[in-house]
Amino acid sequence: MMLSWEYPPVLVGGLGRHVHALAEALARAGHEVTVITRYADGAAQDEVVAGVRVIRVPEDPPTFPFGTELLAWTMAFNHALTRAALRVAEQSPPDVVHAHDWLVTHAATTLKHHLRVPLVATVHATEAGRHQGWLPEPMNRTIHSVEWWLTYQARRVIVCSEYMRWEVTRLFDLPPDSVDVIPNGVALGRWAGQQDRVAEVRSRFAGSGPLIVFAGRLVYEKGVHDLLTAMPRLRRRHPGIRLVVAGVGPRDEELRAQARALRLGRSVHFTGFVAEEELAGLAAAADCAVVPSIYEPFGMVALEAAAAGTPLVVADVGGLRELVDHGITGLRFTPSDVAGLAAAVDALLSDEVLARRMSRAARTEVTHRYAWPRIAERTCGTFARAIREELALLAERPAVPPLAPVMREGNLLATGD
Repeated sequence: MMLSWEYPPVLVGGLGRHVHALAEALARAGHEVTVITRYADGAAQDEVVAGVRVIRVPEDPPTFPFGTELLAWTMAFNHALTRAALRVAEQSPPDVVHAHDWLVTHAATTLKHHLRVPLVATVHATEAGRHQGWLPEPMNRTIHSVEWWLTYQARRVIVCSEYMRWEVTRLFDLPPDSVDVIPNGVALGRWAGQQDRVAEVRSRFAGSGPLIVFAGRLVYEKGVHDLLTAMPRLRRRHPGIRLVVAGVGPRDEELRAQARALRLGRSVHFTGFVAEEELAGLAAAADCAVVPSIYEPFGMVALEAAAAGTPLVVADVGGLRELVDHGITGLRFTPSDVAGLAAAVDALLSDEVLARRMSRAARTEVTHRYAWPRIAERTCGTFARAIREELALLAERPAVPPLAPVMREGNLLATGD
């Protein structure tokens, strides 16, 4: 049983696409998978899609606006999520509950104790990490406390990179042995073979020069502001260059205003939300994909661009450092270094042979390490270990009502060397 606050057709960032692909890969491997998620207008509330049973749950009243009252919305959603999950469990008790990020923590914890099954939690990112090791506002600290509680309740924790293992073990006082590193996967067939769309995309977005693309949420930690700042330098080196910014987020208007202030004009095109099939065509048509993140647990968009055969320029941070081998499968630059970003993009755009060699090497790496059947197999290994550990623990002690844990004060994420 998977719990996720986003799942198609509700997609906000990479989490929803990850859960979707993982659930279908597990179903193809012969496992019975139920995903319980939030309702979307026009979508069925209970249906089987690609072998996965999907239960979409409307939030309880009163209706809280997600963007401005996130914590209240989350609590109302978790009440509804719990009731739906318990009804499903009456029909088909799960062997394991798999929670994705803090927004489903309360439901996941209730199910773990009520059903007496192991809880596995995937931490896709952390609130402290998003703020470079600090928790500036009360809401940030509240979210951090829920993340800590989720990892405390989980029998095993999954993260997407060694960097994230380092982060969560320090943030949440976790034994390293309780944390499994399983990278995100990519559906190679969805990202390869997009050449028939290249001409269409280039006629729509490209000018007389090269085309570069950013895809992702428009939030501070994704570093889009640094990419926009680099554009005047890149225009001087590559007249006619175009940048496509594909995504939505709270910094949308601010980034558009920055582009106007820099007088980038037609050099930058903001597309808004782009569906995965359209994004694959955009990536294939680009001469370079740029991931300028300041904080990045993994870098799903870099993985997808590599699968599409697009040369990569990424920030030397977090999971991107593990994903891109500098000079072999792409180029890295120091986060927030606008001059370094521009130089890396310029190097790829100026040397077509280098760009092609790196894109071929990256796609070979993706094929060998990040295909979804392999990721699903490793995830099942974590499920099996969690079940064994839970059974051993239950055999040692009688069932007692769970007490609320006391979160002790600890150091937040240290940044720098």
